[in-house]
Amino acid sequence: MDRAIFFSPQAGREITAPHVSKARFAIGDVVRHKLFDFRGVIFDIDPVFANSEEWYESIPAEIRPPREQPFYHLLAENDENSYVAYVSQQNLLSDAEGGPVDHPSVHEMFEAFREGRYRLRRGLSH
Repeated sequence: MDRAIFFSPQAGREITAPHVSKARFAIGDVVRHKLFDFRGVIFDIDPVFANSEEWYESIPAEIRPPREQPFYHLLAENDENSYVAYVSQQNLLSDAEGGPVDHPSVHEMFEAFREGRYRLRRGLSH
């Protein structure tokens, strides 16, 4: 078999993914959504879509991204809220020039914002 299998708690099932996937962004990178007005810091990466079917189907068909690409978990913010977002690689742009992210959970997961990115706290890294 040329695919790996992992369990996704969000999807509630096993997910198959290529053994190697090329993520454009890394944990600690600050990114901006291409279509919607929010930005955030990446705290986890799925090699392919690994959320629930209901979540995927809730995206309008005309903008629904393909499943076979990395999806990123973000501590996200907009002008009104802080929240967790799940975004496909095709919908993200680098936004390090925008400065630090003002999400209340950033300091629980990351050290200070330096040189355009965050570094994961030592106790949280693999």
